Amino acid sequence: MAVDNSDRARALRLTPVSRETEERLTLLVAELGRWQAAKNLVSSTTLADVWMRHIADSLQLFRLAPDARSWLDLGSGGGFPGLVIGICLAEVEGGRIHLVESNSRKCAFLRHAARLTGAPVTVHPDRIEDVIGDFTGRVDVVTARALAPLPQLLDWCKDLLRTGALGLFPKGQHLDAELTESSRYWKIQATTVSSVTDGAARILMVRAAEKRADP
Repeated sequence: MAVDNSDRARALRLTPVSRETEERLTLLVAELGRWQAAKNLVSSTTLADVWMRHIADSLQLFRLAPDARSWLDLGSGGGFPGLVIGICLAEVEGGRIHLVESNSRKCAFLRHAARLTGAPVTVHPDRIEDVIGDFTGRVDVVTARALAPLPQLLDWCKDLLRTGALGLFPKGQHLDAELTESSRYWKIQATTVSSVTDGAARILMVRAAEKRADP
């Protein structure tokens, strides 16, 4: 996979990291290129600007909760944002991220990339609904990128939010509609942050969500 150095430079200007973290991220990008043809880990159309589309897009989430130690990423797919956050946590004492992914081929890549980069990652090859209860009260942040509509995310994460976790959910141009739909069923305490990689996207920061009583 040919890497566009201008894409990499732009990404690291927007989301600067240490030299050690940059070296680990470079290893991750190289392995993604090696595995992509066989495993179809991410959309092939995003590989030309992988540093902006995947690396910087993931790094910006870590910057929203830099003091968090324990993270959970749902539906980790090819590792974004989970592996990138894990690489950042390699420089955080006691840091660890749990990646939940039901696709066994993607889990193989997640484990391989974590070993190669030294990222403190635990991979859970399970369905979200089967394991999410195990993390209640145990994580500081829960993330999910391009996974499900907001009402479903809130339903999965309600007990995590209730016990103090922060939800970081990157969303695209339909966020307002998702918030409107969610408000029919949920009382939400949340703020939004503009994405640094996509002018039409925002990151929803959810601090609490309570199910409304049935009408």
